[in-house]
Amino acid sequence: MTQSMRFFLSMFFAAAALISTSALNTAGAATAEDLNADSRQALQGLYKANPFSETIAQKAKAILVFPNIIKAGLVFGGSYGEGVLMKGKQVQDYYNSVSGSWGLQAGAQSYGYAVFLMTDKAVKYVAETKGWEIGVGPTVVVVDEGVAKNLSSSTLKDDAYAFIFDQQGLMAGVSIEGTKISKIKR
Repeated sequence: MTQSMRFFLSMFFAAAALISTSALNTAGAATAEDLNADSRQALQGLYKANPFSETIAQKAKAILVFPNIIKAGLVFGGSYGEGVLMKGKQVQDYYNSVSGSWGLQAGAQSYGYAVFLMTDKAVKYVAETKGWEIGVGPTVVVVDEGVAKNLSSSTLKDDAYAFIFDQQGLMAGVSIEGTKISKIKR
């Protein structure tokens, strides 16, 4: 067996183990209270790491917070996590975040993200669709260091702004384009 084949097999088994563990944890998912607390804690961590995100939060109509997304793949991959829709400091609804991908990929990672919904139209769209695919519907700007340099409270003109945080693991980069967000019962 070649060294590259061993590497890919080890990545495959690591991804499979992570997916299995994630599926087991999701099957016995945390309570609504745990998800609420994790989401609030994730937002506080985001505000501390990126103070401008708190400025955006003050202007947002609602915030979707996914404190822990698990992504794994070996050629084919996927991600899953659960989160909340908050209006002010109150949790309004629960959502899941699901994506699939294929291509040159191997490994596993975890991350969180928050989407600040800036308009009533964006909030209504998320609440009324049977699943919102990021990239279709309200315009979402993913805020990284480059984008953040050009934003101010007076230039916030888009429907939504997304921040990715707490990225850990073996895969490079995170994209939320094409992620489907759907309301769930909790």
